[in-house]
Amino acid sequence: MTHDLALTTVVGNPKRLSRTLTTAEALAAAIGAGVGTEPRTTSIDLAELYLDGIEPPHGGFEHAVGQIRAGRVLVVGTPVYKASYTGLLKLFLDQLPPHALEGVVAVPVTVAASAEHRLLADLHLRPVLAELGASLPVPSLTLRESELPDLPEHLRVWAEAHTPALEAALAFGRKTVGAAA
Repeated sequence: MTHDLALTTVVGNPKRLSRTLTTAEALAAAIGAGVGTEPRTTSIDLAELYLDGIEPPHGGFEHAVGQIRAGRVLVVGTPVYKASYTGLLKLFLDQLPPHALEGVVAVPVTVAASAEHRLLADLHLRPVLAELGASLPVPSLTLRESELPDLPEHLRVWAEAHTPALEAALAFGRKTVGAAA
């Protein structure tokens, strides 16, 4: 059981306060409940972060990177646009320094209009997160927009299936960090 869990959500929907944000935050809560703790959760809505433009990293960006590095779990949410994750999320990920996600357990979550886009998180998003150093021990949560009214049930099923692997990854990460210190 994990007692102290810092968890961050990053959502790349260009619409502020989106359903994708709500979904990612709900998944973060389900992860916290699944590992037996109420996590300290921080949400980064990229539509808010880049509200004043998309110039290279600025103070808000640096704060967001700090929040991610302070966390143990990162939920990365995106709607599916044109069979890919959003350009806003790509911009953010491209601005992260190498190894920025080292020591972080990442869980991608996508919300798509059609079932054909269910594999987006695994085909496109996971490799980028892995390249940045994230550990990805569990499958992505992939939902269709039509499934959002039943979100609590989808989260329950996902969390029941994947909480043991998340707990193991978090425990392993603690041992690795402790051994390095």
